[in-house]
Amino acid sequence: MVSKNQNMPPSPKPSGSSTSNNKYLAEEASTDKWRRIGASKMVGPANGSRARHAFSVVNGGQDPRPASIAGSDCSSIEFTKEDVEALVNEKMRTKNKFNLKEKCDQMMDYIRRLRLCIKWFQELEDGYLLEQEKLHNLLEMAEKKCTEMEMLMNSKEEELNSIIMELRKNNVCLQEKSAKEESEKMAAMDSLAKEKEARTVAERLHASLSEEFRIAQRESTSANQKILSLNDMYKRLQEYNTSLQQYNSKLQTELASTSETLKRVEKEKAAVVENLSTLRGHYNSLQDQLTSSRASQDEAVKQKEGLLNEVGCLRGDLQQVREDRDCQLSQVQALTAEVVKYKESTEKFSSELDGVTLKSNELEETCLSQGKQLITLQDQLLVATKKLEMSDLSALETRAEFEEQKKIIQDLQSRLAEAEVKIVEGEKLRKKLHNTILELKGNIRVFCRVRPSLPDECAITEPKVISYPLTTEALGRGIDLTQNGQKHSFTFDRVFMPDASQDDVFVEISQLVQSALDGYKVCIFAYGQTGSGKTYTMMGSPGSQDQKGLIPRSLEQIFETRQSLQSQGWKYEMQVSMLEIYNETVRDLLSTNRSCADVNGSAGKQFAIKHDANGNTHVSDLTILDVCSTREVSFLLNQAAQSRAVGKTQMNEQSSRSHFVFTLRISGVNEGTDQQVQGILNLIDLAGSERLSKSGSTGDRLKETQAINKSLSSLSDVIFALAKKEEFVPFRNSKLTYLLQPCLGGDSKTLMFVNISPDPSSAGESLCSLRFAARVNACEIGIPRRQTNLRPSESRLSYG
Repeated sequence: MVSKNQNMPPSPKPSGSSTSNNKYLAEEASTDKWRRIGASKMVGPANGSRARHAFSVVNGGQDPRPASIAGSDCSSIEFTKEDVEALVNEKMRTKNKFNLKEKCDQMMDYIRRLRLCIKWFQELEDGYLLEQEKLHNLLEMAEKKCTEMEMLMNSKEEELNSIIMELRKNNVCLQEKSAKEESEKMAAMDSLAKEKEARTVAERLHASLSEEFRIAQRESTSANQKILSLNDMYKRLQEYNTSLQQYNSKLQTELASTSETLKRVEKEKAAVVENLSTLRGHYNSLQDQLTSSRASQDEAVKQKEGLLNEVGCLRGDLQQVREDRDCQLSQVQALTAEVVKYKESTEKFSSELDGVTLKSNELEETCLSQGKQLITLQDQLLVATKKLEMSDLSALETRAEFEEQKKIIQDLQSRLAEAEVKIVEGEKLRKKLHNTILELKGNIRVFCRVRPSLPDECAITEPKVISYPLTTEALGRGIDLTQNGQKHSFTFDRVFMPDASQDDVFVEISQLVQSALDGYKVCIFAYGQTGSGKTYTMMGSPGSQDQKGLIPRSLEQIFETRQSLQSQGWKYEMQVSMLEIYNETVRDLLSTNRSCADVNGSAGKQFAIKHDANGNTHVSDLTILDVCSTREVSFLLNQAAQSRAVGKTQMNEQSSRSHFVFTLRISGVNEGTDQQVQGILNLIDLAGSERLSKSGSTGDRLKETQAINKSLSSLSDVIFALAKKEEFVPFRNSKLTYLLQPCLGGDSKTLMFVNISPDPSSAGESLCSLRFAARVNACEIGIPRRQTNLRPSESRLSYG
């Protein structure tokens, strides 16, 4: 990655020889300090250096010095965060800028100190790894102990739960039995109470009937006495009327009949005795009649003349008495029948009462036995409750121990999280130092991306040919490819697995894209065989927000950053151009008046590529458009995608048949400080390399394949020449290499994406791509130079 200060707006250069001399003396003092650093020990903050992860050794871990010297220097030195930042941000100054030997000595000294720092971080990493392993072991032991405690607690809890469930079942059964017996007892008590009430009612009814019967007997006795008194009265009347026998002969006969009826009444007294309360009224009427008869008799005594009339009245009265007698006889019979019924019901109730009494006695005995059982069950329940309390106490103790173990685990997890945070911070610092070394060396950075397997490739049962090492140094940076049983290992700046998203890829290059706004030339190009995912990496899938490629995401970031920098006084102007190299011919993809010859690929308008002394590239007559928003650029990208040459082969449904070059020229001015920056962002999607035996190209496709392979072969020749540091580099062998000359041999920040396929049938092409990427990663080009304080001489943009 780039240095720490590369994203800051440019600062004005100091003027005057005195200022430069002072800075030179300060740099010399700093250099002397670092030269003396091997003899003295820089003490870091206590436990503060744990926040750094160990770094990989630069240049594959090789150190030109002997291992004993390096180890002795590294073991006696510690670095603080301030020392590392000072080392990273240190700038080399020389009295004479043309003195290359002094520059080389300072560079070697600077690289030596960087390697010392990296070796110190490696040793620190070993300590962190040991500590992390110890923490993992402690965590595993604590987790095992916690698991055992949980299993023990769970077994005890299950045992106690089974005991509790059994006691609860017994309790429920006993409660059900008790409730059932209680309900039976209540039913028996209710029936007994009902029977007692019925018996009480019967006794009350019997007492009332007996009382009525006694009252009837008393009334019958009084009636008999009254009849006797009447008989005496009649006798006296008969004696008194003997003198009047002739005159009252008819009266005597009637009196005789009356006496006979009275005698019959006396005979029927036994039946009248059984009459009840209804006889009272009849006896009262008889008393009235007797009273009236007495009155009539008294009148007959007093007045003999009225006896006949009185006898007539008596006859009427006697007739009424007969009728009353008949009515009373019927009532007495009815009462007798009711008394018989009451006697029968009383006997029945007595027998039922005896049975209920026996049942009640039996129920009382049952209740006593059940009460004893309840007492025993309550005792058992108390014992079970005590056992449950004891089990609760043991469970509480187990839970307390479990909580302690849980706290220990949480503490270990927090310590592990802190260690992971420190590792992440150390990894960031390692990347910063690594990128600084790469910038000083001028290497081309290489990212490798493996595309996911396609549905038809997933059905293949062949073993996988691509694997990823899990060591600390190679994690996320290494890739292994197996071909014919032989394993080939490669290490790049970053390796993206098939599950890496577009956002994950863009995060790694976002700072590089940001460098274009800071005034650097930036070039990112994708290389790989046909169908390996180059166009998807650069352009993405149309219509999907999450699958946008690097070009749309880079434009979004640049425009968002431009908007945020307006508050600091920066204003940017941006211009876009897009072209393709098809069959070694440059074609303008934004031209609105493209001829049929351009579309068909035949000779049309000729575009000349020229480089100036400042390392800028100009393409004559190329359409260059001013843009102000991401929406405008997206529209132009869609227009270019429709104009780009694509074709169908056996390896890909839509194969790119040309090299696509997107260029964004950025010109920034700070009105407050009058600072100016010029940056260039080149994003290139190369056509895929392919073999005729696999692609099956014929006709125009064959011609396109030959042109693509020729240009890629020229690119490989350029890379070989740069790797061997030859004096002559064949940039002019193809239009592609000549266009990329400032990116490969100038002062540009260059990154290459090598895209490979996981298909076992493409293992040969993937191996060639990885070897080519390794050579590219080993190439050393010029150190990136920031373009500031330069005003553009033309309004058009050029390639850099």
